[in-house]
Amino acid sequence: MSDHHEVAVVGRPGRDLLVDDELAALLAAYHLRTEAEKSAPVAEAEGLPDRYRAEVTDPRTAFADDTVFVARIGDASVGCLVVTPLLHGRAEIKRLWTDPDVRGRGIGSALLDAALARTAESGVATIRLSVWEWRTGAITLYERFGFAVTKSWDERDRLVCMERSV
Repeated sequence: MSDHHEVAVVGRPGRDLLVDDELAALLAAYHLRTEAEKSAPVAEAEGLPDRYRAEVTDPRTAFADDTVFVARIGDASVGCLVVTPLLHGRAEIKRLWTDPDVRGRGIGSALLDAALARTAESGVATIRLSVWEWRTGAITLYERFGFAVTKSWDERDRLVCMERSV
């Protein structure tokens, strides 16, 4: 059962992010879980590939040209999502993550609602994302929001590419 009433979502340009250890912790959890699911487990964020470690250590720089959404319950950051602008009226969703301790409370939906509303306001016509095929719960969530599987733009095996009109 979802309860949007207690979830607050704030989106801001990456370059304007406040220094927030909770965002870094959410990003670290996302990347550590992903590496483990890809059978390349890493014990700590310092062991992540450079590209991902940079997001954790300095999200303000890593996402400077993006919009970062953070979901909060009370004073705690419990989820995040990044929207990257692309060319020709397109954008891409990345890094949707909800703290496993609070899943099932509508946080992912609240993040997607906020991201889609913001992209619509900015004139984006199409938004896309990629998701690992084993993340069936995420795929179901994206389908509920109108995303459909499309031809892959990524060469990585087992990655599902999806998009929708905004």
